[in-house]
Amino acid sequence: MGAVEMGDMLRHHYEIPGVEHPLPLFQDYLRRGYYPFGRDTAYDIEIAQVVSQTMESDIPLYLNVNVSVGRKLKQLLMVVAESVPFKPVMQKLADMTGISRNYIQDYLMYMERAGMVAQLRDAVGGMRGLGKTEKLYLDNTNLIYVLAPQRADIGNVRETFFMNQVRVVGEVTCSPVSDFLFDGMTFEIGGRKKGKKQIADVENGFVVKDDIEIGYANVIPLWAFGLLY
Repeated sequence: MGAVEMGDMLRHHYEIPGVEHPLPLFQDYLRRGYYPFGRDTAYDIEIAQVVSQTMESDIPLYLNVNVSVGRKLKQLLMVVAESVPFKPVMQKLADMTGISRNYIQDYLMYMERAGMVAQLRDAVGGMRGLGKTEKLYLDNTNLIYVLAPQRADIGNVRETFFMNQVRVVGEVTCSPVSDFLFDGMTFEIGGRKKGKKQIADVENGFVVKDDIEIGYANVIPLWAFGLLY
């Protein structure tokens, strides 16, 4: 099957051929579906190895810095993992890791490029500009379950999945009234019982609900955003 266009999805044109109930597959994807070796029995160990290689070797080699910086970068990642989603305070991150405050933002940028974290910026500059980071996430939900299972609360998982999937097709920024802003549309993320109060006065507002298989009106099932690419 091919990717689903955002416009088609918002008109409820989405399906997985041959799959009547996508939610069990979706729950498995959140834990084991992001990387191509997801079927391996040692999946968690392999993710941990990828993280160590990226943080302690690849990024330091790219930056031409010594291994001690790599260890601090991994420590920074773990601090992020145990705190997400949160609005980063650079001085606090510096105090917790021993990294100079002047370098924290640059290191987060390299970690983002390496697929370890994701920064949700405001709409002033966006992902390609100078927008201020409003929230910091791990890059994908599989990293949550491996690096910080205690942070795998459902709200964090839902927001991480949405941002991870939608950013592939366009610029995702922080909404001033809700969770996310994409292409002039506001998205509020929640569970089956999530209401529309926060987007009641928004012209192009959508509620993205987990735990539902089919959407209606301006309510879209969360799992469907995995079909964007």
